Amino acid sequence: MKRRTKVFVGTALTGALLTGSATLAGAKGWWSPGPQEVRVMLPEGQSNPAIANGVATGGEVAVYQSSGLGPSALNPAAPEGTPERYTDPALTEGSQGVTITEAQALVVLRNIKTNLETAGVKPADVITMKAYLMKPPGAPIADYAGWNRAYRQYFANIDLKSLQVVPVPMGTSAPKPPLLANKARPARATMEVASLAVPGWLVEVEVTATYDKKR
Repeated sequence: MKRRTKVFVGTALTGALLTGSATLAGAKGWWSPGPQEVRVMLPEGQSNPAIANGVATGGEVAVYQSSGLGPSALNPAAPEGTPERYTDPALTEGSQGVTITEAQALVVLRNIKTNLETAGVKPADVITMKAYLMKPPGAPIADYAGWNRAYRQYFANIDLKSLQVVPVPMGTSAPKPPLLANKARPARATMEVASLAVPGWLVEVEVTATYDKKR
């Protein structure tokens, strides 16, 4: 989809798949992956980083690339073409302080999950992600905080040392178990754009996932 990126870009580089054939690595001792291996470079000294520093794949690793996906219009109570139209009230029921970007991102990430499963992979297989955000009406910049809260509902919510699921907040509500427990940390870039293809969209996301070599 066509996007016009603003001069200022907020980018968060990240990385990585933490399941299947993936191997984790710190910044020290990094080396090239084997032909069928996925290697993830994580920040040192953190047991629950949101993102990693990068990911490398061997030449024989099969990958799936999704298109840029946005939110579905699941709120018939909101006028057509408004950001509120592209939310799902059922996802945020009982939560307080959920931003419109956060609410849309929850729908987008659920759509990503469905897209991946249709292709024979899953969120745990995601190795890269690009997120495009528009600023909400009246806001000075894109809502990166709301996006990151939604992201933790589907990614990077299992502690890498204890392997315990980490509760995450939705809006200003107290942290609760995430919508999807997933320890993957995709190599990620997040940026504000001037426009997205569908009026009312504030979030669009594309991902790359790997197929397990055993399949």
